[in-house]
Amino acid sequence: MNTKRLLILIPSLVILFLLQSYLWVPTYEEQTKGNPDRLYEYITPSLGDATSLNPIISSNATSSQIESLVFEGLLDRDEELRFRGRIAASWEIFEEAYFCVNPAASIPGHGATDPDGIVQILRKAMANAGGLDPAERNTLRRIEEIVPMPPDTRTTLKRLKSSDGQEEEKEVEIKIQVPARIKLVLTEVDQDLFKNLSVLLGKDYFTTFDPFPFIKTDPPVDRETLTKWADELLPAVEHNPVIVFHLRPDVRFHDGHILNADDVRFTYEAIMDPANLSPRVSDYEPVKTVEAVDSLTVRIVYKRLYSPALGTWGMGILPEHLLNREALRKEADRLGRDPEKFTMRQSRFDRHPVGCGPFMFGEWKSDQFISLERFHDYWEGPPHYKRYVMRIIPDLLTQEMEFYSGTLDSYNVQPHQVERLKNDPRFQFFSGTSFGYTYIGYNMRRAPFDDVRVRRALGMALNVDQIIEYVLYNQGERITGPFVIQTDYYDRRIPQLPYDPEGALELLREAGWQRNREGWLEKDGRKFEFTLITNSGNDIRKAVLAIAQDAWKQIGIDVRTDVLEWSVFIQERVNKNDFDALVLGWVMGIEPDLYQIWHSSQTHPHQLNFVGFKNPEADDLIVKIRQEYDHEKQVRYSHQLHELIAQEQPYTFLYVGKWTAILDKRIVIRDLDQDGVMLYKKIRPTKTGDYTFHFNKWIKVPEMPQFSVEE
Repeated sequence: MNTKRLLILIPSLVILFLLQSYLWVPTYEEQTKGNPDRLYEYITPSLGDATSLNPIISSNATSSQIESLVFEGLLDRDEELRFRGRIAASWEIFEEAYFCVNPAASIPGHGATDPDGIVQILRKAMANAGGLDPAERNTLRRIEEIVPMPPDTRTTLKRLKSSDGQEEEKEVEIKIQVPARIKLVLTEVDQDLFKNLSVLLGKDYFTTFDPFPFIKTDPPVDRETLTKWADELLPAVEHNPVIVFHLRPDVRFHDGHILNADDVRFTYEAIMDPANLSPRVSDYEPVKTVEAVDSLTVRIVYKRLYSPALGTWGMGILPEHLLNREALRKEADRLGRDPEKFTMRQSRFDRHPVGCGPFMFGEWKSDQFISLERFHDYWEGPPHYKRYVMRIIPDLLTQEMEFYSGTLDSYNVQPHQVERLKNDPRFQFFSGTSFGYTYIGYNMRRAPFDDVRVRRALGMALNVDQIIEYVLYNQGERITGPFVIQTDYYDRRIPQLPYDPEGALELLREAGWQRNREGWLEKDGRKFEFTLITNSGNDIRKAVLAIAQDAWKQIGIDVRTDVLEWSVFIQERVNKNDFDALVLGWVMGIEPDLYQIWHSSQTHPHQLNFVGFKNPEADDLIVKIRQEYDHEKQVRYSHQLHELIAQEQPYTFLYVGKWTAILDKRIVIRDLDQDGVMLYKKIRPTKTGDYTFHFNKWIKVPEMPQFSVEE
């Protein structure tokens, strides 16, 4: 054997022996021999602690993992990615649409027409739609009800900053003489409704409606302000998609309280309450009203078209009786706090949640563990495991050793271990491409990251292919933009940023940066230096940190690095927008809605566009994507957004990694066949790679089971 290699190997073996001795714990068999309950206990590791266990407040993966077991949403997706009911047993989606009668418009063949005349035109067309194009016929077939609505008067208040630039705001009263309108009830959402109705009413019928004669303000305001308010308060047309959810009657919170429609309404209101600083606001801003029709019926009306609407109701539902204003006031009084300033973020609930999911909260010891207990009254039947424990173990080697010894039931395999472990007969092995990506994000509020040439140069100085080869052991793939690479929203035609240090230097010279005598880049007497940060417990991100630091040093940039404990990293640096640049990653859903991460309205503290990316064209595309129901058009808009973000480089997009997990082979799905006979099934991941989909049916058996025939 090579002597040098032997010298390296011997210390490694000594370290491994010492670690095994230090971390020695009873084997799985020894544990279960004296404690059979270990078979009903699932223990999993996490590199970082949760930050909150309130689903409307938290925004990190660890918190979400616990919340998914404690809370339940109205729906989720099944193994084939179709929506399935959870708290909601069923739902209907339809549309209510409105348009103002336009007194200045002349309808072809009819001239100016009053509301009753328009109703007759539409009904006649519905009865004789044979001569129309298929799209127009389909629109008319969707119309279930036509209702003429008489004129109405509304009064509202707006606040406006003084014209002299002072900070004081003045209150403006707005009186709206709403003209006659037509209400249409459609069997489904029709985004082309008014386009197709223009064939009957005239191509300019909707676009020439003038709202100004119907709006008066006291005191008067300028035309620009009035135009903005008019579009909001008296639009010519309105699309109002509606979702009606029918809740299950047998869903209880962990304290025994029956969940009802008021809890759904309250959850929405809590998200929209500015005091709670929820990062979920953008998902629910398109909602116009949430009404508890009765105890088991929720009616949700949207202000406008919003294609991701249904999926947002997978949000965990909060118990109103524990978190409403009265409950928070009483808690504030007990704690001696100011009730007027006391919010959910200060509530005990944040660390002692009560949901209606399969597991109840047990205990949370910061940076040690979070434990959950089986909920016997779970509506779908209690899970097989009695106890779920997430242990906070920020060291991957410790996680690995504890998994082998049996004190952990799962382990997320690191890239360099895949080849060694994927064929190990002791384990079940799961692997797939992640739904997400890793990136370096730049705080665009700070110089020099406000210059696209600098951001592009920083990316060109990095050899991402080498990171994938030597850090990820080829367990990853390069990416160029913000969409999930497995979907058609991701545009594979976008070229990768080249590895070109000389080209990077040329861009920096264009931006005014020149090498000084010491070899550092300098501009206007200021050295190019900044700090790159990431979270502790992630060796891959730490490696990226070191590689980026060295690569940028080679072209004359002085980069300091810092690795922060997870909660400090998120709460003190990310949430407060207090950083130069960071290495981080996103876990994404399959929908193409990127509003929370990329829209310019989401750049404030505690929001997710923490790099401060602002681009009007991007904003327009983001809104178009979330209002588009036609898949091909969504893909087209997504590709345009992908290209724009790739050009702007607010992130250096690095890679999408492959996830890999292993379990003991004795963990299986326990179920009953149609005759009530017990059988065991192997665990199989869903299309998204979720191998925990049937977790409530998991159990660990003492010996290797005999699987059913189809397995």
